[in-house]
Amino acid sequence: MGRAFEYRKATKMKRWGNMARVFTKLGKQITIAAREGGPDADTNPRLRVLIQQAKKENMPKDNVERAIKKATDKDHSDYKEVVYEGYGPYGIAIVVETATDNPTRTVANVRSYFNKHGGSLGTSGSLEFLFDHKCVFKIAPKDGISLEDLELELIDYGVDEVEADEEDILLYGDFKSYSEIQSYLEENGFEIHSAEFERIPRDTKDLNEEQRAQIEKLLEKFEEDEDVQNVFHNMAEGE
Repeated sequence: MGRAFEYRKATKMKRWGNMARVFTKLGKQITIAAREGGPDADTNPRLRVLIQQAKKENMPKDNVERAIKKATDKDHSDYKEVVYEGYGPYGIAIVVETATDNPTRTVANVRSYFNKHGGSLGTSGSLEFLFDHKCVFKIAPKDGISLEDLELELIDYGVDEVEADEEDILLYGDFKSYSEIQSYLEENGFEIHSAEFERIPRDTKDLNEEQRAQIEKLLEKFEEDEDVQNVFHNMAEGE
């Protein structure tokens, strides 16, 4: 099994439990996608995938429509996507992706979480070399197509890892290959359940149980913040 898949499987289970969090996060992504590419899903590939993902997560249609409307509504604040990078205790690298209508508030919160838990906020881009930026598509299997065939077919489109994940298939590709992979999947009749961007650590650090608990507390503070979309780190998962 691929490195990215193993890492994702270990970290994903804990983070995706809270339905309200998922709806908030998806809603912001839908608003940003609609603002950048227009509110029509037929002509906006990113929005199209997010609407499919929202359906899969049982997000109410009203929520989806409201999120799209926010993108064109003058009265609504503008979300900006801002990435913060820093170190937690024991040299653990942490990347915090946010979508915020008030970057001043968000950076103050992020800095305070780092400071209160023995870490420090770094400069933008300082940790990029520690993570691979990937796009991750979750798709439904198709009759008559094996994982090996799919991997061979998609390698030319930027996919570098294909794995079975319960009833779905996960495709990992270079961040920049997102639109090419999506186009291939749609043109060849694959059902896309979700498409996300993840930062997979190139190496992970082992910590003991007590140290891990300290990092977990810091990660939880980030996760609880409404402005935070994703948190990535290079701490190895425990046994």
